[in-house]
Amino acid sequence: MIEDGFTYLTVLVMIGSSIVYTEKKSQYKLFEYLPSIVIIYFVVMLFSTFGLWQKSESVTATYKFLKSNLLPAMIFLMLLSADMREIFKLGKKMLLTFFLASVSIAIGFIGTFSLFHTYFEPDSWKAFAALSGSWMGGTGNMVAIQGALDLPDSAMGYTLLIDSIDYAIWVMILLALVPFAKKFNLWSKADTSVIDEVGERLALKEKHKKPISFASLFLLLGTALLVSLLAQYGASFLPTTSFLTTTTWIVIIATLAGILFAMTPVAKISGGSELAHIMLYLIVALIASRANFTELTEAPLYIVAGFVIIAIHVSIMILFAKLFNLDLFSLGVASLANIGGVASAPILASAYSKALIPIGVLMAMMGYIVGTFGGLMVGKILEMIGG
Repeated sequence: MIEDGFTYLTVLVMIGSSIVYTEKKSQYKLFEYLPSIVIIYFVVMLFSTFGLWQKSESVTATYKFLKSNLLPAMIFLMLLSADMREIFKLGKKMLLTFFLASVSIAIGFIGTFSLFHTYFEPDSWKAFAALSGSWMGGTGNMVAIQGALDLPDSAMGYTLLIDSIDYAIWVMILLALVPFAKKFNLWSKADTSVIDEVGERLALKEKHKKPISFASLFLLLGTALLVSLLAQYGASFLPTTSFLTTTTWIVIIATLAGILFAMTPVAKISGGSELAHIMLYLIVALIASRANFTELTEAPLYIVAGFVIIAIHVSIMILFAKLFNLDLFSLGVASLANIGGVASAPILASAYSKALIPIGVLMAMMGYIVGTFGGLMVGKILEMIGG
């Protein structure tokens, strides 16, 4: 049984790196439907269930130190790609479609939780708030909200179950609907000429960064850790409430710093996305190391609730598509930019046309910006319903 903090950290890094490496090299179907981050969580949780490490003082101290310092740094690096100036070039109709998707997802969470909250354990609103952050942004937003709301690590298993199972089925449905785009557009009376023009313009103006170097990685790592330190220091002076805790302030400060620096030359330095993903995988492994399979007693109910959320989201999107003549491409990519993030929105966009891939990327970047704030707002409403 592991009791030393350094050994505990080494084991987590080895598990995470081996799974990511296997995903890149493997041809197995498992990795097609379950992303490495989900596999990392459940593999580490399996080791935790069998008691590979003990919650000794050294292990607990290592866990707290790494998570508190890596979380703001990860948020900052994740948002460096979200340049607001590029996002605004998408045009009003696509921006409104994206926010329609975000709002309809939020309504889905509120409506579903109102129906089912009596069947869940107390404080289940925190798990749904974390999931709403993921479904309006990405896994990084989910982890940020988990820290901000002090969601128990064991409850994160529920959010990742919904995030992987329900999301995977929704991606398959959206891809299957691509051949029916023309029929849907005729029904909604949508005009796609503007989308084609925007896609071609973004493809022509796409900027290519220099190759990743040791100096670029070191500079970004130092900047991210400095932002993390300043966010923690600044948050200690801000007023707190039962909902707006010091950790919540840290997440908000790091988010704002990332949005601001995305419009500076720092955002052009290569390696930010790679570093952010390394930190994200390590944070997820740390969270999973405190969880246990025996605590996931209500998994089927959570999965059903996830499908109800998607059903409400889709119903609202179709209604507005008819009212405002929205096309299937915009609806699908906006939905997946929220629920799936940068890993899947460009894939759906490419299924329509390779020229539209930049639109999928930029919409997903918008999710990184609104995901944390949107998830926190949804969480506050869910807390009021559950209370």
